[in-house]
Amino acid sequence: RPERMGGMITGNHTPWTHFILVGFADHPELRRVLFVVFLFCYLFTLTGNFLLILLTVADAALHTPMYFFLRNLSFLEISYTSVTLPKILATLLSEKEDISFLGCATQMYFLLFLGGTECYLLAAMAYDRYVAICHPLRYPLLMNRRVYTGLAAASWLTNLLVLMGHVAAIFTLPFCGSKEINHFFCDLPPVVKLACGDTHGTEIAILLVALFFVLLPFALILASYMRIITTILGMPSAEGRQKTFSTCSAHLLGVTLFYGAACAMYLKPKASHLPHGDKVFALLYSVVTPMLNPLIYSLRNKEVKEALRRLTQKVCSGTQGF
Repeated sequence: RPERMGGMITGNHTPWTHFILVGFADHPELRRVLFVVFLFCYLFTLTGNFLLILLTVADAALHTPMYFFLRNLSFLEISYTSVTLPKILATLLSEKEDISFLGCATQMYFLLFLGGTECYLLAAMAYDRYVAICHPLRYPLLMNRRVYTGLAAASWLTNLLVLMGHVAAIFTLPFCGSKEINHFFCDLPPVVKLACGDTHGTEIAILLVALFFVLLPFALILASYMRIITTILGMPSAEGRQKTFSTCSAHLLGVTLFYGAACAMYLKPKASHLPHGDKVFALLYSVVTPMLNPLIYSLRNKEVKEALRRLTQKVCSGTQGF
């Protein structure tokens, strides 16, 4: 007779102490190649985002609300990838696929916390662009230091305790049968699939959390960009329209990448299932987007390029002096 112990049910009266991540089990021959690929992604993400943080701190020309939000986003991306990629790399290198029960819960909490923070941070960035484009004369007043630091702080603090309770509720579910999580890390949907009994209430709670932390900020972003696009289309010159749109196109691309993958992962109908679809979408928002964000926000940004040029000149002149 199965017995419930510590949130898990087992048939031999032995409580589970760990899960097994089997996301790479289908292609064991690719482990070394994947290790190199993920290591490159991690190092590229760390380097690119650290460089953006350095530029926005060191260069006075980038001490604006937009780059304050970008600095927060870069720190968040470093944190986000550091929750998943080190464990993925360790699994690929050592072939040790188990993760402790507490380790899995901790990883899931930080994934959801940082993901929810990114949603609201992207909404704050969209509002900043809306004020800058639609109300340029009132921008210094509407986006003063107290406002933009408050928006950033709210983005970080909004989901701190809510998601802690949500994850705790998930890990008090009875787990039985297989310990194998068919994923690269402890993401929400594949872990809930291992729960026994009726998980209908949990699935409703997951949907409500997704609506609050994914769709609500997305609606705010959508409203901001509808006003932005209307304002841009009303500009008399084509050059003015192009120049103005270029200031928010990078953010729009970042939003599309992140939200497209997140919505596909958390808001898709239960009946719709693509082979390995969850893994692909998870990699998009947890690995690919953090890696590409430094490129997205800097390649077409003259201010960032100028700041990088000034920093390079300082470093070179300092080296020559030494």
